[in-house]
Amino acid sequence: MVNSKKVYALTSYLGIVSPLRAFSNNSNIQRSAFISNNLSRRTSSTATAFLPGTIHNNFTGTITTISRNMSSENSAVDIKSNLDEVNSRIADTVVSCNRPSDSVRLIAVSKTKPNELLMDAYNAGQRYFGENYAQELISKAKELPKDIKWHFIGPLQSNKAAALVKNVGLKQLACIETISTMKLANKLNNAVASINEESSSEDGEKLGIYVQVNTSGEDSKSGVNNAEDCISLVKDIMSACTNLRIDGLMTIGAPGDFSCFESLVECRKKVCEAVGVDEDSFALSMGMSGDFEEAIKRSATSVRVGSTLFGARDYSNKK
Repeated sequence: MVNSKKVYALTSYLGIVSPLRAFSNNSNIQRSAFISNNLSRRTSSTATAFLPGTIHNNFTGTITTISRNMSSENSAVDIKSNLDEVNSRIADTVVSCNRPSDSVRLIAVSKTKPNELLMDAYNAGQRYFGENYAQELISKAKELPKDIKWHFIGPLQSNKAAALVKNVGLKQLACIETISTMKLANKLNNAVASINEESSSEDGEKLGIYVQVNTSGEDSKSGVNNAEDCISLVKDIMSACTNLRIDGLMTIGAPGDFSCFESLVECRKKVCEAVGVDEDSFALSMGMSGDFEEAIKRSATSVRVGSTLFGARDYSNKK
């Protein structure tokens, strides 16, 4: 049985913001206990406790789990209702533009969100999810259903490229949307080549990628700067990276500036003319929660919607 006095003394020493509220009859610690941000300096070997799920460091030798009940903030989010609303808005906009009903794909941006919320979206029919952090995507891909298709939509360091591809796998990693350098393209190409060499399949798989274009000109945004640079990168990738498949272009527009979407459309036109590819087969990933309808009106084939589906984000534990 847990000695509550010992636990209280330990939590006081560790600097926990508020003491543990109460122990249930089976000695499970309730989720309401939290650790302050400066705890990490003092818990290197003592505890990594009080996170949702299983506690692996049993500092008393007896505590093993805490409640996995979702926080009131997460439980208040009606994912199915939000998903239905977003899909309805997409469908209405597509109809108003006289586009085919299946011409726009919704990427549910789930960065920093707990698996419970992703499963709510999954159970409501969503299969495409977007993540920004490599380690977070790797962890989620291991724990969530294998028919989920993942889009990586954040900056990817070249030294993390191989681990991302290897751990998520080519069956689940549908696309990396943020390619803007040959260095990263080469790293991904080599990672896919290694997987194909280990596979018994005669026809090696390819990894889908988008080239990111900085259409806003903001220093805070990644991507190639103009159509000419985009054409050059696309040609280099097509020539040197035979394990990659360029499926389209991606941009993060400036808030309220819909000309960024128009710039990406124009960039696609120039790229497709330069490399001899049909424009209709070249995807355009643009538009987020605040402007996805405007992006669809300007030819988006993929929209990345997060907060409208899952609520505001918590970046305190980003990886």
